[in-house]
Amino acid sequence: MALRDRIRLLLTVKGSPAELSLSFSIGVFIGMSPFLGLHTLLALGVAALFRLNKLVTLAGAYVTNPWTILPIYTLGTWLGIKVTSHGNILQHIDFRGIRFFNLIDLLGDLFLPFFVGTLLLGTLSSLICYFSLYALLKRIRKEE
Repeated sequence: MALRDRIRLLLTVKGSPAELSLSFSIGVFIGMSPFLGLHTLLALGVAALFRLNKLVTLAGAYVTNPWTILPIYTLGTWLGIKVTSHGNILQHIDFRGIRFFNLIDLLGDLFLPFFVGTLLLGTLSSLICYFSLYALLKRIRKEE
């Protein structure tokens, strides 16, 4: 689903700007979380638990897709490296020697920066999404 389609969806779904913005931003947080493979289940579970709009939460969670996952997780890992002071960790990884069977051993040191960075990136992105979408929905719905 393209970004334009997601915005169109948000404009047609019933709900207050605050509710829709919260649903979408929580979905964005979940989509950028390190829990790869669980995004759909987490989005549906959190939406049900907090009575959020499930469709809008899923739209936010699907911000991470096959086209965006590499840039999002790369940026999140870089951010995590900076925040956790693991600046020299990349110098110790032999990227040319990475094979499927030794991937976890070689990249294991990146787990903490990846985890911290994606959670931080998800938090920042969800806050930006909430306030931007809230302002947009208030303005558009006021014009209608």
